[in-house]
Amino acid sequence: MAKLYFLLSLFSVSFFFSQKKDSATLISEVKIDAYKKPTPFMASTKSVSVISENLLNQNTPERMLESVNQIAGARMEERSPGSYRISLRGSTLRSPFGVRNVKVYLDDFILSDASGNTYFNLISPELINKIEIYKGPESGDYGAVTGGTLLLKTKDSENLSANLAIGSYGTFNQSFDVSKQLGKHFVEVFQNYYRTDSYREQSSVERKQIFIKDNFQYSKKGLLKAMLLYSDLDYETPGGLTLDQMNFNRKQARPATATLPGAKEQNAGIRNKMILAGLSNEGNFNPNFSHFILIQGSYVDFENPFITNFENRFEKNFAIRTHFNYEKNWDKISLAYRLGFEGGINDILIKNYDNNKGIEGNPQNFDQLKNISGFYFLSQKLNFNEKLFTDISVSLNSNSYEFERIYPRSENGNMKFKNQWLPNFGFTYLFAKGFSIRGKIGKGNSAPTNEEIRSSNQEFNLNLVPEYGWNKEIGIRKQFGNSIFIEGSYFDFRMKNAIVRRQNEAGQEYFINSGETLQKGIEVLLESKNFNLKNDFFSNFKFRFSGSFYNFKFENYRQLNNNFSGNDLTGVPRTTINSLLNFTFFKKLSVDYSHFYTSKMPLNDANSVWSESSFVGNIQFRVPVDFEKTRLNLYLQIQNLYNTDYVLGFDINAFGNRFYNPAAKRNFVFGVKVDF
Repeated sequence: MAKLYFLLSLFSVSFFFSQKKDSATLISEVKIDAYKKPTPFMASTKSVSVISENLLNQNTPERMLESVNQIAGARMEERSPGSYRISLRGSTLRSPFGVRNVKVYLDDFILSDASGNTYFNLISPELINKIEIYKGPESGDYGAVTGGTLLLKTKDSENLSANLAIGSYGTFNQSFDVSKQLGKHFVEVFQNYYRTDSYREQSSVERKQIFIKDNFQYSKKGLLKAMLLYSDLDYETPGGLTLDQMNFNRKQARPATATLPGAKEQNAGIRNKMILAGLSNEGNFNPNFSHFILIQGSYVDFENPFITNFENRFEKNFAIRTHFNYEKNWDKISLAYRLGFEGGINDILIKNYDNNKGIEGNPQNFDQLKNISGFYFLSQKLNFNEKLFTDISVSLNSNSYEFERIYPRSENGNMKFKNQWLPNFGFTYLFAKGFSIRGKIGKGNSAPTNEEIRSSNQEFNLNLVPEYGWNKEIGIRKQFGNSIFIEGSYFDFRMKNAIVRRQNEAGQEYFINSGETLQKGIEVLLESKNFNLKNDFFSNFKFRFSGSFYNFKFENYRQLNNNFSGNDLTGVPRTTINSLLNFTFFKKLSVDYSHFYTSKMPLNDANSVWSESSFVGNIQFRVPVDFEKTRLNLYLQIQNLYNTDYVLGFDINAFGNRFYNPAAKRNFVFGVKVDF
């Protein structure tokens, strides 16, 4: 009841903020891009979720966690501000930090490097206009992952806006965005600066970003796109705590021990600069036949002062993607083929030194690591009478590494993983408008990333092999009138050679193949349109509920004399339930009220330590103030409304039981977005 009184008191504060109203469109009426294979959502064979404006508005200026975590089957975790990982159906098992086993694209271009690692934290949430999340292996168009794929979309309509915000813990955010049609060119320029001291010691963040794109429609049949992204991210890393340390002082950084200094003393953190540039061209030879090609390159300058060493990485990346497309429509049948290739090279020079309180000391190891990966793919879409939709694809995937130890001794070698054929088949049957069922079966494969082949223990792991498995699922989608949409999915994924993280006593991670996993789950979504209630006090209402219910187990999994077969999968909650209620009062004041429930989860493979369940609420207010041609959108976000003690990202299988990265208590962001 106290929570209700608190909420009602907040409703009474009328100077808070708003946004442009959502349309009444349900997700079932949206078209998904599916990387240049546009499909109505109801007819899609894929396990896909869409994050559009209403969900993106829930994000703080720093991260996309609030919108991603509203999606059933998707989970974004924050170990500390600036340090994120994304799990699609439990795929964080191998991710101490960063995004692995999840492929990420930005418009036409590829954010993931050739080894499968993605610096997702370099992207400002305000740059993104839409996200499509594909859960589970897609193999055909997206290649070798078992987790899933994210498609990030920037703006596709004219816009001129600026954003300024302040918040708890010294938070400051400023951004500017202009997108405009200039003759045959659609141009966007986006700039962002963000900083915060954050909740814990040794956890400040500073990010600078510039993004420029030009979509040049040089003819009726040709579209040339150019993109340039520069991001400079500097964040401190406080490190994991034991349960006793967290209960004693949630804000402290990892303290020193008898043998190792603490995170603050060593100035632990990450400084990551990346520049990514690319060109793509889409040409239509005739109404049935087209071709697409992109070429891109990136450079990464990465510094990581850690407890035991100071690591520098200099990464050069090159990627190409091309495909030929054929489409043919008859009276009641339409057919589409795609034949293509995507490949990349990831070349890294890694230098490790002693860490003398944040300064490079004596050299430890210098290594060169080069990864070459690629896949050929063939896919077919077949539509019978707008009733039966099929999607059949197959890809041939290759992956290899070359490595060389430069210092203190000379050593070199290479490893090539066996080429993998990955088939995928899906169908959807549309019984009536707004009612469909779908089925899908596909194989996924995920090779070790560069940070798993050569992890922070500075050893080359020549025993790792790719993990792989078959996924089977069924789903139902039903729309009731134009008001309510429900979706339910059941999947069964059997993975072999699962890659799992380990930590040594110095806190350095390494990886092993851990046998088999059996992953079964149900995912549900219930959402409404934006109801117009036709009164001046309570003007509009919209709701959204989603949930994931998992039974993930290890199979045939032994560590030395320990048999962990039958244990729950590490770091994966059995249940997550999320909700978002959107209210509009007085036709001006918008209120977004969201909740996230996460059940307990095992923090180590032995299942001897479990987290506590958590229930977190957020609330947001928005109100517009109009001045002739300018609109000020004032907003207030209150995160962790109930002041809950919880953890947003655990260090699973951590040595010394340092599992815990406490999240911030109640905090706020207040700002104004100006639309010109």
